[in-house]
Amino acid sequence: MIKTKLLDLVGEGLKYPIIQGGMGPFETPRLATAVSNAGGLGIISPWGFVSEPYISCVEKVKRDIEYVKNNSEGAFGVNIRLPRQEPETMDMLRAVLDAREKNAEVGRRLKVVITSAGSPLLPSQEIRRRDPHLLHFHVAPTLYHAKKVEEAKCTAVVAAGYEGGGHQSYEEVSTLVLVPEVVNSMKIPVIASGGFSDGKGLAAALAMGAIGIQMGTRFIATQECEFHTKYKELILNAQDKDTGVIQGAFGHIRLLKNKYVREHPELLTKQEKIGLEKTMSLKERNEEIKSYELIYQGDTENGAIPCGESCGNIYDIPTVKELIERIIFEAEVALQKCGDLFGLKD
Repeated sequence: MIKTKLLDLVGEGLKYPIIQGGMGPFETPRLATAVSNAGGLGIISPWGFVSEPYISCVEKVKRDIEYVKNNSEGAFGVNIRLPRQEPETMDMLRAVLDAREKNAEVGRRLKVVITSAGSPLLPSQEIRRRDPHLLHFHVAPTLYHAKKVEEAKCTAVVAAGYEGGGHQSYEEVSTLVLVPEVVNSMKIPVIASGGFSDGKGLAAALAMGAIGIQMGTRFIATQECEFHTKYKELILNAQDKDTGVIQGAFGHIRLLKNKYVREHPELLTKQEKIGLEKTMSLKERNEEIKSYELIYQGDTENGAIPCGESCGNIYDIPTVKELIERIIFEAEVALQKCGDLFGLKD
């Protein structure tokens, strides 16, 4: 049995120190439900870009909270991105706070808000003002950003390395570098993210001082995940070298290499990207977002396919329960072997 501070923080409903990463703009209530039922922390991603029919981000988070509440028994959370281009950020957060306040079951089981891609300060202030029992984690790609998370009085920081899939930072710090330096410098707990897919990775994260891991790509390749079968098969057949980081609508993004990646603009510096944001029309931004809809529908050449480098270590499409139990078993074996090196016994 692996018990870490993450289990103590979340409390009832969390059995294992494994968090499903947020995957907006894609639909993930079924995946979040499966992770919650399997003892991990399932995470809702409340963007409506690929919802069918389209609904607002606020209505989507309300709907998904209700779905996970009605179909699972364990703990779960919500991921809210904080980019400048997302005007509904605080409205989404207030919808989460309202749901916890109005429904006792939601208040008991919706334990965490994970914010990312922006400053955690305003969300942290709102959470501490209205609902101080709600845990607030924030994603940080560098030590500098992690310190901002601590200054904002968040509960914990998710140290996310450059190996992960989806949107990435401009600084390109790897997980192996990032996690130990954040652990060594922070007083708040650290969750490791970026490149994790199995029990050996979990054991390594715990050895580096993290209290758990957050995984995205590995959870896509599961039976319960809503994503298209072709998307899952691409991950299954991909190697670590088959991803690339290109310029996305909201910054750098790691995707599986395909026609879309080959035809996409080259990476911009942070300063160039800020300048682009000032001139990019809503129509142009929405055209980029459309690429996510294509892969959600199974177009593996013209769609953008978020994927981390951990794809090279993914060989099957198990159920979420099978995956989580396998990871825990592998981690226990790996940690036991480490103990054996020092003659440690159970």
